[in-house]
Amino acid sequence: MDIRKVVGINVRRHRVNRKTSQESLAVDAEMDRAHVSRIERGIENPAVIVIDRIAKALGMTSAVLGTPPGPGETLPPVLPKGCHPRC
Repeated sequence: MDIRKVVGINVRRHRVNRKTSQESLAVDAEMDRAHVSRIERGIENPAVIVIDRIAKALGMTSAVLGTPPGPGETLPPVLPKGCHPRC
């Protein structure tokens, strides 16, 4: 699996599990929401420093974001539009 897809799947999975919006993650990682969206969709090739900022914003190490999903792991459902950590 393409590493961009792996990182994107993991960013989205951990973000949704924390009930955090892309906007909130973007603010915490000091980046643009659209950039987070492109990373999650696997169409952006993020720099290592960007992956590190996202990992820190999610409270984990960057190595976790590069770990391929296990067999049977699926993407979480999409959060409702405008969902914030208090959802």
